[in-house]
Amino acid sequence: MYLASYQRLVLQLYPVTGELGEAQEVVQEAFVKLLAAPSQLSGLSNPEAWLRTVAVNLTRTRRRRGRVLQRLLGRVGAGSTDVPGASPDHVALMSALRALPAGQREAIALHYLADLPITEVAELLQVSVGTVKSRLSRGRTALVGLLGEHPTNDDLERTHSNPRRSARHV
Repeated sequence: MYLASYQRLVLQLYPVTGELGEAQEVVQEAFVKLLAAPSQLSGLSNPEAWLRTVAVNLTRTRRRRGRVLQRLLGRVGAGSTDVPGASPDHVALMSALRALPAGQREAIALHYLADLPITEVAELLQVSVGTVKSRLSRGRTALVGLLGEHPTNDDLERTHSNPRRSARHV
């Protein structure tokens, strides 16, 4: 499961976290939480979805705890855009997504890159469906300014490789 899911989860969480190292850490920590309770694995219908949810929650917890420290240190890390297995389009999109507010970045990453329907994104982020739709719309509009063109669903889809892609778009 680790070999099959790790890289995909890191690529999905990278735009959520804004930093490759952070994405790798939260995905690894999610796997550790799953291994700590092996009996839980048998009860999961979709272990990868559970791992993604845990990783997103870990990201949000770390973000809350880290805000004060970041202000004190005056540090806004540039982070690496060199992602193993990512296409140049994916790297360019990740750079643009890092400039978006966290809510917009999370919604876009989870809906388009993790291929989650809007209702699941809303549940995962603990916001309303309308809030997710608003964040998606505002995020796409902001990406137009950052990328110089309007990113279509096809553009966002081409930036990652997910063979389970379906027509669950806005």
